[in-house]
Amino acid sequence: MTDHGALPDFSVAGLHVLITGGTGGIGGAFARAFVAKGATATVTDVAPPAAPLPDGIDFVALDVRDDAACAALAGRIAKLDVLIHCAGRLDRDAEWRMDGFRDIVDIHLFGAMRLATAFRPHLKASGGSIIHIGSIYSYFGAPHLPAYTAAKTAIVGLTRSLAQAFAEDGIRVNAIAPGWINTQISRRGRENPDFNARVMARLPAKRWADPMELAGTALFLASPAARFVNGATIPVDGGYSAT
Repeated sequence: MTDHGALPDFSVAGLHVLITGGTGGIGGAFARAFVAKGATATVTDVAPPAAPLPDGIDFVALDVRDDAACAALAGRIAKLDVLIHCAGRLDRDAEWRMDGFRDIVDIHLFGAMRLATAFRPHLKASGGSIIHIGSIYSYFGAPHLPAYTAAKTAIVGLTRSLAQAFAEDGIRVNAIAPGWINTQISRRGRENPDFNARVMARLPAKRWADPMELAGTALFLASPAARFVNGATIPVDGGYSAT
């Protein structure tokens, strides 16, 4: 019988985690953090990594917009404990076109749903969990990023809905909402003096975060210490959303 009053267990040792977009800034940091704590990781992206991956991290090519490819990957993975959907991008120049809008929403939102349904049996078997990646734009409008903002807002609702639906299988579903993170996807904003000044004026931390500063939240959500956390979206934004 499970002792629900036992001291918190923050260990992820022995878990197998799948991280889409795992060669990027946030996904790569997550993979390294999980492996450093004794887990193994499979990372996916549309293109192979530019440099060799550390021991304990395997790469599989995957386009999360492809139903058949997601299902095929689920068929090749025997055991999974944690699914983290980090794959994503934004495109300021294309999101007001319908084809660009569809593509961004497909990657972030439909990709999350494809993966959750494909790997539900694995996570049921392991009593595992799903971690989605939202954004501060899950809560704020962005006139230059209508698709990205819509998708990240919807991720919060999807997380809540899947948390309810998957609870019967013993699967927890949560999300992290990063703030201003120093990654390639944010480079254009960081290098814009006016935009950067507006961010710093509101941001209590007064700096852009390193991707590894998100990893502790992911480790917690994947661990037994978070066994009663379900349907939550946790901001990791240096206090930006609190101001």
